[in-house]
Amino acid sequence: MKSPVVYSLMVVLLFVLQEKNSILSLNVPTSSGYYQDGDFIIGGLFSLRVTNGYTRSRFDFGDKIYIPDHVHVVLTKNYQHLLAMVFAVEKINKDQNMLFNMSLGFHLFNVDFIEMKAVESSMSLLSGKSPPVPNYDCRSEKRNKLVAVVGGVSTGITVQSSQVLSLYNVPQISYGPFDHSLRDRAQHQSLYQFPMNPTALYQGIIQIMLHFDWTWVGLVVPDDIRGEMFLRDMTQEMTNNGLCVAFAERIPEFPVEDIINNELFMERFTFTNVSVVFGDTYSLLRFVYKLFCNLPFGNIWVTTSDWDITLLPFGQQQGYTYFGGGLSFSVHTEEIPGFNDFLKSVQPAKYPHDIFIQDVWSILFECPYLYQNGIKLLSPCEQNGSLATRTLPVWDMKASHQSYNIYSAVHAIAQALHEELSLRVEEGAVDRGASLTPHSWQLHPFLHKCQLERRVDKEKIVNKKISTTKFDIFNYQSLLNGTKTQVKVGEFEFKSYSDQCLSLNDKLIMWGEHYGEKSLMTPSAVCSQSCPLGFRKTALEGKPFCCFDCVPCRDGEIANETDMDQCIQCPEDQYPNKQRSQCLPKIMTFLSHEDPLGAILVSMALGLSVITALILKLFIQYRDVPIIRANNRNLSYLLLVSLMLCFFCSLMFIGQPSPVTCILRQTFFGVVFSVAVSAILAKTFIVVVAFKTVKPGSKFQMWMVTRFSNAIVVTGSLIQVCICTVWLGTSPPFPDMDTQSEFGQIILQCNEGSPAAFYCVLGYLGFLALLSLIIAFLARKLPDKFNEAKLITFSMLVFCSVWICFIPTYLSTKGKNMVALEIFSILTSGAGLLCCIFLPKCYVILLRADDNSRKNYLKQGPSRRQRN
Repeated sequence: MKSPVVYSLMVVLLFVLQEKNSILSLNVPTSSGYYQDGDFIIGGLFSLRVTNGYTRSRFDFGDKIYIPDHVHVVLTKNYQHLLAMVFAVEKINKDQNMLFNMSLGFHLFNVDFIEMKAVESSMSLLSGKSPPVPNYDCRSEKRNKLVAVVGGVSTGITVQSSQVLSLYNVPQISYGPFDHSLRDRAQHQSLYQFPMNPTALYQGIIQIMLHFDWTWVGLVVPDDIRGEMFLRDMTQEMTNNGLCVAFAERIPEFPVEDIINNELFMERFTFTNVSVVFGDTYSLLRFVYKLFCNLPFGNIWVTTSDWDITLLPFGQQQGYTYFGGGLSFSVHTEEIPGFNDFLKSVQPAKYPHDIFIQDVWSILFECPYLYQNGIKLLSPCEQNGSLATRTLPVWDMKASHQSYNIYSAVHAIAQALHEELSLRVEEGAVDRGASLTPHSWQLHPFLHKCQLERRVDKEKIVNKKISTTKFDIFNYQSLLNGTKTQVKVGEFEFKSYSDQCLSLNDKLIMWGEHYGEKSLMTPSAVCSQSCPLGFRKTALEGKPFCCFDCVPCRDGEIANETDMDQCIQCPEDQYPNKQRSQCLPKIMTFLSHEDPLGAILVSMALGLSVITALILKLFIQYRDVPIIRANNRNLSYLLLVSLMLCFFCSLMFIGQPSPVTCILRQTFFGVVFSVAVSAILAKTFIVVVAFKTVKPGSKFQMWMVTRFSNAIVVTGSLIQVCICTVWLGTSPPFPDMDTQSEFGQIILQCNEGSPAAFYCVLGYLGFLALLSLIIAFLARKLPDKFNEAKLITFSMLVFCSVWICFIPTYLSTKGKNMVALEIFSILTSGAGLLCCIFLPKCYVILLRADDNSRKNYLKQGPSRRQRN
């Protein structure tokens, strides 16, 4: 740490350089400040104006200077800070229970926003003279009555003044924004700050973003350590809560050329409608000027009360145009008792020694100066003006959080003085002029042991740590009468990540004049529009996760919320609606008799069964006619009965499946069809044998042929029975549900159990049909009028064609259509056999009776007859 002598020499050197206009070009007349005597003096460092020197060094945009060199722009709202200190001192002096009838005084300086003026004013407080004499006490009193200093409004001013005051161990309480970098006691051993939990502020801003669904937000910070810490922590908190940083803008102090005519700077603020601004009024003044010079209005600003968006050193209406509708977080403070009445009573005549009130009054009341004997005076008509008649942005009757801090800081100093005096009284030191008067450094133990707290209901600073952080949320609005004001629209209370509460009245928020009639509608701040129901988000390559495309959910999936990362698979018994926003229960369905398709198939089966029964009746009725006897009428009866059963068995495929029907329908179908095809095979065998091997007139040989044909039927059927028995014994069919074939439906069907067994049944039927086809094809040219080999050949071609087409079609069909296809194949193949074999005979019996006579039959000779 620098010694007092070294630091004093450095200060002297700075003042020498300043006189030569080589540094900062201050050129501001030295002021002795506003002084009120007392037994103890509290110094005050305030920033009440922006001087031309500050403007030239920071806002000289080429040839365009926005504040003329001859103008000192007074920040009238900051005058409330000074009045808060005056009010606190007056109130303490009126309290008979404080300071043992000793009084407080103050010595207040305006340091503007210039760090060198803060150094100069701090030295003036120490030396008692302005301009100061470094390392000397120029007061006429025997003792230095300075006990503490309150200030400044920004980190830069606080740091520079602390460097001076710490050399002499003078306590300093900053009323500006809390800065973690100033907590280092090795460098700032005499500096105190009002505590503020930064995590609470981050969470409050995060909750505002989540409340309004602002996921794409810009960040603006000063280019310093405090800004970098906020940017780092805030970015992390936003990421943890699914929010994205649209841009991060750092506002430097020097040089100014780095953002002049910078199109990227302007373009960044078009990325989003909402920006979070962190910093104090001092560090962001350049940002305000840059906005006014280059940027169209339209953004919503979320900030803290450290940056007063209503405090502008130029133009009253223009400021609201740009910052109207903004939201500001301010540490919750209680009302200062009597402060509002005090402000109403403030007038130039009441405080004639206040060297700052004249400039403030001239701006607030737009009153020109009068000069009398070279002395600048205000117009008499405004001497009795009341601050209560002034409004934003030039004045605010509501105490700012900086005013609360100043008021609390004065009470903290007074309480520390009182405790030190009490200790001296208890020790028996009653000499008021000597031993009872403490030095400034003796207040540190009392300030160290207590936690600064913003409380005004008690006239002291309590020794209690703050466990809950509470913020008031204000909205900058323009009332119907044109008055600008900050309206409290909500609160945020933070204890921990799991215990926090945002209370916000959206109806009170006005989003600014630039939103016109939509000022009541919440602005949008998103990178990509929200994905609607039924769509999911998909990331864009090279973009933050807040930027995405929306793609529809796949079949069987839904998205029942907006902005879902993944779609949800519907359960098997449910299906998505057309919008794919919810799962609906599937309808249980099966091929029933009420279905049009089911009704048609039932009609076909019954119709074919009736036709088969009529043909059977016809054959029985004409059983002795030659055409029936010549074609083995017993096998014809068996074939007709089996075909009739085949038609009837198709009815078991229609209706709700049950364990019994699932087992019977396939096995019954397989066995009955085997009997029918075996009978055809036997009939074909008889034709060939009768013409090729049997001697004419040999009854024994014909008897043997007949018995052998019966054996063919029995054997062919038993083999199929064995196959079905193995099927039922190993993996029988069972009722099952198909949830995938039909959209929105669950198909009740029979599971074949063993597909291999099912195709073995069909394969065996194919084998019998193919064997019959081959034998019949070989016997198609045998001579005889009643030779049915040709009919059998054609019928087997139809039968084989149907079932050959069935297999690939069956494999590619799903749902109820599979059952319908099998029924149709059964009916078609049976109808083919019925039509090809029996309809020609019925035609001869009914319409060609002459050809069916015995006389005509005998003309062919015994060598060509087929016997029964």
